[in-house]
Amino acid sequence: MSDTAQAKEKLASDFRAVMDDIDALMTATTNKADTEVKALRERIQDRLSGAKEKLLDAQHEAIQRAKDAATATDDYVHAKPWQAIGVAAAVGLALGVLIGRR
Repeated sequence: MSDTAQAKEKLASDFRAVMDDIDALMTATTNKADTEVKALRERIQDRLSGAKEKLLDAQHEAIQRAKDAATATDDYVHAKPWQAIGVAAAVGLALGVLIGRR
């Protein structure tokens, strides 16, 4: 499994745990003493903080990958401009043929 897939699964797991804690908190607030409610709230806050951090990390990683891809594309176009023009022309031709068939 790729790092991205593992990160997605971990994030989904964390959010499921948060939702379970919220459900437990709702049940506890109607039936339990103050100390249990406080402990549940602290646990939820800790998990939410962790999930937010992971979400921000995933966002930063996605932004960095997009920047790296843009840089690699720019470097390729500067290093091999004629090949880049050829690829762009081929893609344009293929799109033109597909659009023309409709």
